[in-house]
Amino acid sequence: MEEQFWHQRWQDRNIGFHEGKPNTLLVRQLERLNLTTGDRIFLPLCGKTQDIAYLLSLGFHVVGIEFSAIAVDELFLELDIKPTITQHADLSLYQVAKLDIYVGDFFALQKNMLGHVDAVYDRAALVALPLDMRKQYTAQLVQISSAAPQLLIVFAYDQTAMNGPPFSLVEDEIMQHYAEHYTLELLEHCDASALFNKRVQVSENAWLLQALGQ
Repeated sequence: MEEQFWHQRWQDRNIGFHEGKPNTLLVRQLERLNLTTGDRIFLPLCGKTQDIAYLLSLGFHVVGIEFSAIAVDELFLELDIKPTITQHADLSLYQVAKLDIYVGDFFALQKNMLGHVDAVYDRAALVALPLDMRKQYTAQLVQISSAAPQLLIVFAYDQTAMNGPPFSLVEDEIMQHYAEHYTLELLEHCDASALFNKRVQVSENAWLLQALGQ
């Protein structure tokens, strides 16, 4: 799964993965992160998700990173705000009050560029990556976020019945990636089969990750 794959998906408008409204599990489970107004929330591989507008409306500061400049341009167009764009090493930073979106390779984002974050919200990142990249991604995410609390939303289904992305993430694999750094709690699961045209039975699962010792 290379960066070009996602560029091509956006260019071809093959964006069935994009939800046109705030994610239902986010709306129901956000409070479990125990955040306060003004806290910084990091969204990896954020696309142009409506979750950003929702989080901004609640008074949070949102930081994201996205491969596709097309997605980020559309995000700011839909928000009806014009960002300031600056270059930071290999990444472009689109910035307005309480919203910072980096454009480029997630693995080029350094801890000092991200800055302090109070929480991570991962709805579309881990499930977008093939197995051989997920270990690298989760290690990078833990490092640059300083193991910030995380609301992780994944899909679980029979991977032999349907090809990803989004890929299936079952409990055992999530534990392999994160149990060294976090306690994990399954908050909620719901039937998401309709999102996949009912080709296979799919569960959408919300996990709360909290750093060990907290």
